[in-house]
Amino acid sequence: MRKLVVLSFVSLDGVMQAPGGSQEDTSGGFKLGGWVAGYGDEFLRGVIAEQMRVADQQTERPFDLLLGRKTYEIFASYWPKLGDAPVAKQLNDAKKYVVSRGTPKLDWVESVLITGDVVSEIAKLKMEDGPELQVHGSGNLIQTLLKHDLVDELWLKTFPVILGGGKPLFTQGIPPAGFRLLGCETSTTGVIVASYARDGPVKTGSL
Repeated sequence: MRKLVVLSFVSLDGVMQAPGGSQEDTSGGFKLGGWVAGYGDEFLRGVIAEQMRVADQQTERPFDLLLGRKTYEIFASYWPKLGDAPVAKQLNDAKKYVVSRGTPKLDWVESVLITGDVVSEIAKLKMEDGPELQVHGSGNLIQTLLKHDLVDELWLKTFPVILGGGKPLFTQGIPPAGFRLLGCETSTTGVIVASYARDGPVKTGSL
């Protein structure tokens, strides 16, 4: 069985939409794309490199990707152009599972379409032997994964900014779930890097 991990950049008010560029995702009239700009430092770059296994040259395929259609199309239009550059090589070499109701053009190498009963198909993927499944972006897909308790770990980078609107990482209607902290560090620019593992139901009581 393999682990399914959600990696996300998120604002203090829980927004995950378009962190990387002004035109990345303007749906809903979102005008603050690229909001992570200005918060990078060596520590944060190191975290991303570690999570993407950039320094691990001994692992032929350290992870597979599980992506929604929109994120897949954004990635596919960008990362192949960077060839063997750090991070790009890891993404280009990974197998990509693309979740879509339609029939998108899958011209990025090692891409496989998941359609129909996607919850059942992803559950089957998790039961297989293989590398961990990493989810980047893919806001709608994340809601489906959380709703059906398919997420094993959350690797979050919380930026010191309030966006006041946009697509949230966690929407209304997601069932309650407990997580335990695996690790937490802070960048020099105030970005909180924290990882959490699924840990049973929410524990309640009285103080």
